Amino acid sequence: MDYRERYEYWANHKDLDPVLKDELKNLNEKEIEDSFFKDIEFETAGMRGLMGVGSNRLNIHTVRKATQGLANFLKKNNYVDKEVEKTHLFFFKTKEKVTTKRSEQLSVAIGYDNRYNSYEFAFDCAKLLASNGIKAYVFKSLAPTPELSFAVRYYHCDAGIMITASHNPKEYNGYKVYDENGCQLTPVKIAGLIDEINKLEDVISIKPDENYNIRLVEVIREEVDLAYEKAVLDIQLHKDVEKNIKIAYSPEHGASYNAVMNTLIKAGYDVSPVESQKDPDPAFSNTASPNPEELKAYEGVEALAKEIDADIMLVCDPDGDRMGVGVKHKGSYQVLNGNQTGALLLEYILMSFEDLGIKHNNPYMFTTVVTSDLGEKVALSHGVGCEKTLTGFKYIGDKVAQYEITHEKDYVFGYEESYGSLISPFVRDKDATQACLMLAEACAYYKANKKTLVDVLDDIYYRVGAYYDTQLSIMLPGADGKEKLNKIMQDLRNQPLSVPDHNVVKIEDYKLQKTYEGENEYDLLGHDISDVLKYFFDDGSYIAIRPSGTEPKCKFYFSIKDENIKAAEKKAEKLKNYISDLMNDK
Repeated sequence: MDYRERYEYWANHKDLDPVLKDELKNLNEKEIEDSFFKDIEFETAGMRGLMGVGSNRLNIHTVRKATQGLANFLKKNNYVDKEVEKTHLFFFKTKEKVTTKRSEQLSVAIGYDNRYNSYEFAFDCAKLLASNGIKAYVFKSLAPTPELSFAVRYYHCDAGIMITASHNPKEYNGYKVYDENGCQLTPVKIAGLIDEINKLEDVISIKPDENYNIRLVEVIREEVDLAYEKAVLDIQLHKDVEKNIKIAYSPEHGASYNAVMNTLIKAGYDVSPVESQKDPDPAFSNTASPNPEELKAYEGVEALAKEIDADIMLVCDPDGDRMGVGVKHKGSYQVLNGNQTGALLLEYILMSFEDLGIKHNNPYMFTTVVTSDLGEKVALSHGVGCEKTLTGFKYIGDKVAQYEITHEKDYVFGYEESYGSLISPFVRDKDATQACLMLAEACAYYKANKKTLVDVLDDIYYRVGAYYDTQLSIMLPGADGKEKLNKIMQDLRNQPLSVPDHNVVKIEDYKLQKTYEGENEYDLLGHDISDVLKYFFDDGSYIAIRPSGTEPKCKFYFSIKDENIKAAEKKAEKLKNYISDLMNDK
């Protein structure tokens, strides 16, 4: 269907939600096109988009479509063929293949954050699953994303749903799907789910049965909060460190307040919340941004930090899987980026393992192809291996599950540049609660040794090299946004990037699965196909390029190496300006 046909289907459907019907009447032609030119898609982090009426929006009908697709997917895949030995009538035995159920009762855990409609979407999902004979465990109140991952594992569920748009602005919401390991679905698994979703045609008719089995909906209560909290507290390495630090903290009106505050207080830390940002608020009324990647997200917490003379300030995104950090150093507060924070956490964890005599058979750190090489250098300096995955923490979570079975590698830490890390894999997604606790411990440990976290970062640069990391995003909204994104990537493949004063020595193309070095071409092995290009320079720097999987934009990642951090920053800004001008000319 074209956008007009989709619009007519929605406008004339008797079961269209009344609120959405009213909204539909007020759309102009451009808004109609943008709302209906396609069906909202599952991307790197599930389904995420603007809330509102239309097939290309997050609303009760698109959420129900995804949930019914998930129900069909789980029921279809709840059977396994296996060989069994059978004794026949005349007592001879044969081996035959039979189809049996994996489990008698399918189940799904459901969590949600503070956004508009999150509560309503979550409980509607639970009712629709129950209508399909699937048990739903749904949180009584807000829960951070890592706790949803934990709940999937706690209840031995077959899947999980998290209603969140992560760090996006207030106009957005989203729908993440988790597998039985508490890990977001990888492309191999999500392909089958997408097939089931795409089979559904009369999507507005999908709704829970009025007489659904209410016993199949169970509200998740405090026992899961306490179990998750205990697991987080158990990650501490130097539990007896002198906790002579002050912490300023903000959940940015999101879901992480209780988890982070309770954990830090029970661990013995002096933590003060930003009072105006601690309560759930879908409008994010008292924060300039809910995204720790943006400096304006720190305005409230920095004001508090100055007031109480805090050693560190911690910020979590709305669904509590990402953590931002600011450090008091030489009288002012310095905000760290995700690459710096990940490298600091890794350094502290590996140093502590050595200090405490904690051994691993084959220790490995996991990160992504667009994350700074700084972390890899830190790992190697401690004799720890590094494995890189595609962008998206689901790939790291999947590696945890894989090596849990094969025992080829021991997981010691995982992180990505977008402010997310996982310390202990009792969950299988980024976990800001764990990160806040470990970062606080690191701050206290180094303070006892007369150092700030910035001092430690400078020590790392001196030891393994100075890397300055930054990003550039080219926004391409609207119905033709995806076409423009595809053209940018295709143009770069047809005419590889050329950068003044920099010699490209290698190109990795994750879509074509090829590596190019000079005149040589090699297969790029070990990764799923993904629309990513990565250019390596002869000075140890790189630029990576990929379309965002959650927003209409093309992202450029700069990891620039030089003899010191100021020189690296200067070089990076020059490169960033060059690329920005180049893209504006397209």
